Amino acid sequence: MAGPSPKRRVLELRDLLERANRAYFVDNQPTMPDSEYDALMRELIELERANPQLSDPASPSQRVGGKPLEGFRTLRHKVPMLSIDNSYTLDDLRAWDGRVRKALRPEIAEGEDDVEEPLDYVCDPKIDGVAVSLRYENGLLAVALTRGDGESGDDVTAQVRTIRAIPLRLRTAGGKPAAVLEVRGEIFMPNEEFQRINRRREQAGEPAFANARNATAGTLKQLDPAVVARRRLSFVAHGRGESEPPETGTFWDFLSQLKALGVPVSPHAARARGIEEVLEKVDGLRGARGSLGYGVDGIVVRVDRIDFQQKLGATSKAPRWCVAFKYPPEQATTRLTQVDWQVGKGGTLTPRATMEPILLAGTTVRHATLHNIQEIRRKDIRLGDTVLIEKAGDIIPQVVRVLTDKRRGKPKRIAAPRRCPACGGRVEQEGPKIYCVNPECPAQFREKVKWFVGRGQMDIVGFGEKLVDQLVDAGLVRHFADLFTLNRDALLKLQRMAEVSVDNLLEAAEASKTRGLARVLGGLGIRHIGTTAARALASHFPDAKALLESTEEDLLALPDFGEVMASTLAAFLRTAEGRRTFDRLAAVGVDLTSHRHAAEPNRTASGNHFEDRTIVLTGTLEHFSRTELSERLATLGATVTGSVSARTDLLIAGKNPGSKLDKARDLGIEIWNEEQLLAALK
Repeated sequence: MAGPSPKRRVLELRDLLERANRAYFVDNQPTMPDSEYDALMRELIELERANPQLSDPASPSQRVGGKPLEGFRTLRHKVPMLSIDNSYTLDDLRAWDGRVRKALRPEIAEGEDDVEEPLDYVCDPKIDGVAVSLRYENGLLAVALTRGDGESGDDVTAQVRTIRAIPLRLRTAGGKPAAVLEVRGEIFMPNEEFQRINRRREQAGEPAFANARNATAGTLKQLDPAVVARRRLSFVAHGRGESEPPETGTFWDFLSQLKALGVPVSPHAARARGIEEVLEKVDGLRGARGSLGYGVDGIVVRVDRIDFQQKLGATSKAPRWCVAFKYPPEQATTRLTQVDWQVGKGGTLTPRATMEPILLAGTTVRHATLHNIQEIRRKDIRLGDTVLIEKAGDIIPQVVRVLTDKRRGKPKRIAAPRRCPACGGRVEQEGPKIYCVNPECPAQFREKVKWFVGRGQMDIVGFGEKLVDQLVDAGLVRHFADLFTLNRDALLKLQRMAEVSVDNLLEAAEASKTRGLARVLGGLGIRHIGTTAARALASHFPDAKALLESTEEDLLALPDFGEVMASTLAAFLRTAEGRRTFDRLAAVGVDLTSHRHAAEPNRTASGNHFEDRTIVLTGTLEHFSRTELSERLATLGATVTGSVSARTDLLIAGKNPGSKLDKARDLGIEIWNEEQLLAALK
């Protein structure tokens, strides 16, 4: 019996996925596990790819993220996005209520005695995220803007489209959608996702985000929507901008409308009759916010009736009809019992405190970051001390100070480690940070491999994060060199993939052996040696052998190599671990000669159109990746930069160029297409 037609199945899958999103984000009643959702999404993407006539910009498949953007454009808000005034005491809230009732007195006073009726308010949690305005036109998401300065904001539509909680098409149940509806709300990062990302950052030797709001803001600033898609942001609506037809009635009814349209609203929003009920809501949320699963730093109180909101109006900065009550951070005291040093991808050793368990902001806290050895010494933190802790942003526990008056005896000072706790290798201190210098330290290795195989480094196609995790967990990759000796049968068993996919992976690994010294150096994760420094080294040294024989003085003589970079690299090259890394790579056939060094004579060849010129690339090129072309142009003496300015000599434009092309035209900069580029490179 024949299955459903592609069109019917596509519509069915879209409906299933949209229902799943609504059940999870709007109704708070999940209907399917993530694995099932992902399987349905893959099926939909494959069907749409095979049947392009069925494409729909509002399909759930369009959330996966398009090509990286070249920059953010700024757009003006149709209705200004004002901030909200804060209050910090219950008396502040009572005073605000008094001002509101005074301004509305003719409307709320009734009867012969002119008795004032209590006002209806709506209270909802103040989520610690990033405010955005979502503009829907005829039911479809058209533009998403950050608050910015209130008058204008950054266009983050491409990033917002990847967030599952935000509907791409409003659910109108057969009715005609509003011509325009601007929904204001908060994009935020759930606690679980925030903690996952910070663990990854710490493993990578990167500083942890201080709070979920910083993490959310940093995510939305990613130019690559695919990065945003991987960071499971969420959204809750809490306000309105422009609407056509205009909104009337009450704000409570507006929230109900949004929920019916498939837009998430806070399940903890509640109506309150008069200020005393508002104070009860404030007190109730104070105890519950620690269990909500996301950062809440207060509660927002709004006048319910929209006509009253319009009458109250706004100051130049904030509306008069709403106010935010901010909770103070919760603190507690406990005893520090142990300090362990954790190793990140870059080799950074970060101290983590273990304390006697204490209940704080709704969760049991046993651990806190101590940042670095200088912070420990500055606060004079010792083992056995009684310490005051609080949750930064109500999420990350941190030691505020030591209660020295409770110090007894001679508590032990915390010493900086002399060896890496993960591999026993040598460590070095640079400023406040301590590093393990072993490139194959097991604590760093997993994240370093993910960097090594990535685009711009060895560019081994198909080796994504999940595959690397599997290879390391299975013990198939213990050194960088193991990537090039993987067994076909072991991969088939591990991945349960089709033979052709495994063959493609092995071919990609084999092909990457030819990348050359610059790519290898940039991929190993050596401290201070990024892409630019790796290229400089490869331009100066013909191969890894010559580099290993270099001295610190040789490195200091290189352009843009300071004392810290030169001494760090020289120390690495002298270690047995560093030398073994190069030996293992050479043994499996990885090319450790410098392609850039061999190309140096080309810089002075006649007909070189690129020497000493500043070049910018834009759009998609058919014959080159950007990384490959940038490297080739650099060997010819060009400087490749990311933005167009008056100093730019040449713009090379591929297909679908962005705003750089317009700027280059405005500045009168020379512009080439790919045909001109290929002719010049012959």
